[in-house]
Amino acid sequence: MNKTITYLKARDVEIALANTPQITFEVTDACNLKCTYCAYGDIYSDYDERKNNVLSTQKAITFLDYLKRLWESPLNKSYKKDIYVSFYGGEPLLNMHFIEKIVDYINNELNCRTRVFTFSITTNATLLNKYMDYLVQKNFNLLISLDGDEAGTAYRIDLAGHPAFKKITDNVNLLREKYPEYFEQKVNFSSVLHNLNSVEGIYTFFKNKYNKNPIISELNDMGVRREMKVQFLNIYNNSAESLRLSKHSKKIEEDMFMKSGAYYSASIFLQQYNEFVYKDYNELLLGRKRSYIIPTGTCIPFGRKVYVTVNGKILPCERVDHKFALGQLSDNSTNIDFEYIAKKYNNYYKKLDTQCKSCYNKQACSQCIFYIPDIDQNKVACHRFMSKEVYEEYRNNQLAFFANHPDAYYKIMTEVIVK
Repeated sequence: MNKTITYLKARDVEIALANTPQITFEVTDACNLKCTYCAYGDIYSDYDERKNNVLSTQKAITFLDYLKRLWESPLNKSYKKDIYVSFYGGEPLLNMHFIEKIVDYINNELNCRTRVFTFSITTNATLLNKYMDYLVQKNFNLLISLDGDEAGTAYRIDLAGHPAFKKITDNVNLLREKYPEYFEQKVNFSSVLHNLNSVEGIYTFFKNKYNKNPIISELNDMGVRREMKVQFLNIYNNSAESLRLSKHSKKIEEDMFMKSGAYYSASIFLQQYNEFVYKDYNELLLGRKRSYIIPTGTCIPFGRKVYVTVNGKILPCERVDHKFALGQLSDNSTNIDFEYIAKKYNNYYKKLDTQCKSCYNKQACSQCIFYIPDIDQNKVACHRFMSKEVYEEYRNNQLAFFANHPDAYYKIMTEVIVK
């Protein structure tokens, strides 16, 4: 292993933060539901203790001011760049004061001429009846968590153990009735797949009731408490297997398109291995020069988003264990050490360099280092490593997908950008 290689430089991290497309604030760690499979519930252990805290508005404002200086510096790569400011929880509507304050600050006080802001929120919709007017007025993108029909949503319960389905759907129906155009254009749904529902059941419910294609996610298998492994496995449902059992799998896949795991996987394969795909005009004019590939498929820190926890920790996204924080906010300062972050990532990369160099799928790897068990140990193993035989099977499966979906190639090439 060549220990002199620098995979990532501090400047790379600073540039990524200066051009991040999304800021997500964990508005509160409080929630008015107690979903059985919650990522912050009894099954998991990879998060800070939940204490019904709220994120300080001053911390968020301090961070926005810090980012503004980056946005208006030479590190900024584009003028009037679109950026999402997202509100997450817990249940973010429990801290509506924070949301209103930050939206008002961005719109009226931040005075940033290099960014165009779009607001978004992920909510369980139980308080939507109280705050929908505001969300519509500010043109929020609204992502509602709901797992399909009443039986499929049985794991979504309130703090007293009562089903939340009726409360959620009553509020969703009220929103659709009161603001039909907004509902059509700005509202989507996020569903968790588990043993009480199915891909087809979720798809059919939202298609028939709301004419929407939901985002369907499996339960996260990282951070599960050892004593909860059996319960996790009892609840877990594999999306590919669930879709395979559907009588209408091909139709569902085609309609869901990039929300389907098969289409997403095929898109990654196509855009990484197709010689007619170029990342930018430089590649088109000068050719593809990818002689060296950074180990794993981990995002450049802050390259896709920056996530701020309720305790002021700064993370590369909300899916990463809180112990991997890359910075810390206080009410009057932002502590981000770009040299430290680069060194931290480079140490992880070095551990996997030998495996990655001999992996046949290194060009299209999507493995995040933070989802590799025991990444902090001296010796780690990537469970997505592909030998020649495994890669050839993977490649044949992707080619078979295109053979069975003849329109997929054109649709992916013309409609999809995988970053």
